[in-house]
Amino acid sequence: MGFGDLKSNAGLKVLNEFLADKSFIQGFVPSQADVAVFEAMSGAPAESFVNALRWYNQIKSYGSQKSSLPGVKGTVDSYGPAGAAPAASKDDDDDDFDLFGEDEDEEDEEEAQRIKDERIAAYQAKKSKKPALIAKSNVILDVKPWSDETDHAEMEKCVRSIEMDGLLWGASKLVPVGYGIKKLQIATVIEDDKVSTDDLIEQICEFEDHVQSVDIAAFNKI
Repeated sequence: MGFGDLKSNAGLKVLNEFLADKSFIQGFVPSQADVAVFEAMSGAPAESFVNALRWYNQIKSYGSQKSSLPGVKGTVDSYGPAGAAPAASKDDDDDDFDLFGEDEDEEDEEEAQRIKDERIAAYQAKKSKKPALIAKSNVILDVKPWSDETDHAEMEKCVRSIEMDGLLWGASKLVPVGYGIKKLQIATVIEDDKVSTDDLIEQICEFEDHVQSVDIAAFNKI
C-alpha cells in the first residue's frame, strides 16, 4: 500500500496517475492525508507530472495553515492506490457475478434454463438498485473585501451562512493581496446539477458591506 518513494520519479509517477481523477488524496476537500503525502516529498514534481504538480501547488498554498486542515494525519504509506480500498465482495462486484455459470449437478436443460432465468432476474434487480453517479466539483473561491479595515471573521461568517442543497464548505485561509488587504480563499464542494457557481457568487456578493468581489481561483471536477 502507498505510493512508494515520493522522492523518486517512480513514486511521483504513481502519485500522478492516482490524482488523474481526484482532487485530493482522500475525500473531496484537502485534509491531513494531503499533508502527510506532501511532507514526504522533497519538493515540487516536474512539470511532466501534471496532476501531481497541480495538487502539490494547491496544498503548498495553505502554508502554515496546513496543520488546521481536517482529519488525522497517518503515515504516508497508509495512503495510495494499492490496497487503498477493501476488496469488493461478490455481492458488489458485477465482474464476479456468474450470469451464465454452469452447475455440474444440472441434470437436464429445463433445470439449467430455470437457473439461468433466476440469475438474469437477480442481476437486473441488483443493477436497478445501484445509485446513479453524482457529478461533483471542487471549487476554490477568492472573496475580496473593500479595505484592510474589513472584518474578515465576519466576512467568512457571512459566506458560510449560505446554505444550498448540494453545497459543502471546506477549509479557508486569508491571503495577502497588497497594501495590508487580505482576501478570503475558501474551498467548497458542489453537486453540479444542484449548485450554480454564478448563483453562489451572486449570493456572496449580496453581503456588500464586507464583499467587494468574488473570483473562482480553482475549479476541478471530482
